[in-house]
Amino acid sequence: MHPEERNTSLLNYGLAFKRQADLQMEFRLRRHDGVYRWVLNKGRAFHNSDGTLAGYICSCLDITDRKQAEENLRTAKEAAEAATVAKSEFLANMSHEIRTPMTAVLGYAELLLDEKRGILKPEDRTDAMLTIKRNGTYLLELLNDILDLSKIEAGQLSLENLRFSPIQVVDQVRRLLSVRAQERNLDFKFVFGSGLPETIQSDPTRARQILMNLVSNAIKFTEQGRVEVRINNVRVGDNPHLRFMVRDTGIGMSSEQLRKVFAPFSQGDASTTRQYGGTGLGLTISSRLIELLGGVLSVTSSPGNGSIFRFSIPTGDLEGVALVEDPEAWLRESDENDESITIDRKLDCRVLIAEDGPDNQALLRAILGPRVSEVVLAENGRVAVELAMNAVVDGKPFDVILMDMQMPIMDGYQATRQLRSNGYDRPIVALTAHAMHGDRTRCLAAGCDDYTTKPIQRRRLLDMISRFAKPKDTPPES
Repeated sequence: MHPEERNTSLLNYGLAFKRQADLQMEFRLRRHDGVYRWVLNKGRAFHNSDGTLAGYICSCLDITDRKQAEENLRTAKEAAEAATVAKSEFLANMSHEIRTPMTAVLGYAELLLDEKRGILKPEDRTDAMLTIKRNGTYLLELLNDILDLSKIEAGQLSLENLRFSPIQVVDQVRRLLSVRAQERNLDFKFVFGSGLPETIQSDPTRARQILMNLVSNAIKFTEQGRVEVRINNVRVGDNPHLRFMVRDTGIGMSSEQLRKVFAPFSQGDASTTRQYGGTGLGLTISSRLIELLGGVLSVTSSPGNGSIFRFSIPTGDLEGVALVEDPEAWLRESDENDESITIDRKLDCRVLIAEDGPDNQALLRAILGPRVSEVVLAENGRVAVELAMNAVVDGKPFDVILMDMQMPIMDGYQATRQLRSNGYDRPIVALTAHAMHGDRTRCLAAGCDDYTTKPIQRRRLLDMISRFAKPKDTPPES
């Protein structure tokens, strides 16, 4: 405390004693070592018989710890209040994000079922079904974002470390999002640098997810102009990286919005959420995923001038990996050589489906029935074990078992373990709605050969089954 401040405080202290017998005050003092301490000063005044001040006695108590605790409590209270506001805004926004597509799904489903009144014309039925599929896909993406964030926050997100083509991953994103860009009349441009590695070692699913989030965001917040994506091969220190840049001419962000752009459940502001929708999870998840992959995400932006997102991910060892000088030509050649037409071919394959849900049974039969030799249903794990073992005895074993992991009487884990203990060595694929950390490992540990999640993706399921069967020359039934 400066001398003037101390003298003034003491003067006021003395004057206060003239007005009342007891007084206490708090003030901060600086010790000789420069450290500030909070002090509680308690005093009592003594007066002469004529009422004049005779003197006073006081005591000083160091209350620094108490003041710090009060400050911590105040900070925590403010943080809790801010979190409550953020949570309320997020829940309101989440309710909107769920109810809006559900309105389309349930509404169009009801119209399709109301054939007697003929509300939908025959030519409109396909559009209605596409609308249901599009909104259902959005709801699934929303659920996946929430699960991903919860796994990241809990430190339970597992990453794969596979060798894959980054050029193909980028091209997949381009193809998936080109329709959205065309709908907004945007100049949608991908620029591949020369000398990109043919393959890298990383997590292809997460790399695709990051790029999808950033590019779809750029399209969403750009009403006119262009969205440009650039990919280059660079070195960060002594390690090779792929560097991505996503540039748009959209609404941009202020410095305040930039400060919290990677915070969960946050968009630029409430008006941004109302106008453009979304949950504010995409950038948070992308930022965390990039960190887990060993890279860094950065952004530059200003209101009305668009945004530029940059990130890089390590490629792993590139020794012996071919470098692609003309990625576009390489992609055209890859397309010409692509023989992945499983969805259009008949598979010489007997499939046992262990699934207790009638709706999923009907769906799987509808997907597989026209494209495999035979489909057999089992309503629980015990029946699946009996059918599978009897088929082996009869000399007509199933080529693959699709095993739902949660069923009554005997679940998929028990059924798979029992089959393996009985010497059953045919392929078993786990088909489950469980998609949390450790579920894949648990399925494989039970004896499954592969794992796929619900909702069922038709092409992925058929591609998986094709690995256990030989294609026939006959086309699938219509």
